[in-house]
Amino acid sequence: MTHELNIPEVIAEVRAAFERYDRGLDENDVAILDDSFWDSEHTLRYGVGENLHGHAMIAAFRASRTPAQHAARARRLENTKIVTFGRDFAVANTEYVILSTGKRGRQSQSWVRFPEGWKVVAAHVSMLAEG
Repeated sequence: MTHELNIPEVIAEVRAAFERYDRGLDENDVAILDDSFWDSEHTLRYGVGENLHGHAMIAAFRASRTPAQHAARARRLENTKIVTFGRDFAVANTEYVILSTGKRGRQSQSWVRFPEGWKVVAAHVSMLAEG
């Protein structure tokens, strides 16, 4: 099986979905964050301190974050890379810096095109070790 890599219009679609999700993070817009993930028990998000299995767990985690927790996570993205495989699958990877501490982290997301649009089916967020 072969897939055409990085079709320009597909890259643009995924970048728009990724940027929408990132704006949701910046603004703590739980509706956008929830909508960005595939509504399935098979969706997962491995966070810095949590393993979330299924859309319901991910949504509950987002709903439980306080404004103070959100403010402490303000960040700047660096080195964002999106690669598409055909017209219906993509990966997005980025590095980030927590503005309040300078600590560095990274995130990766697997995106799939569904009839209702691009959705994250798997995500991983981690912090780099200091040193």
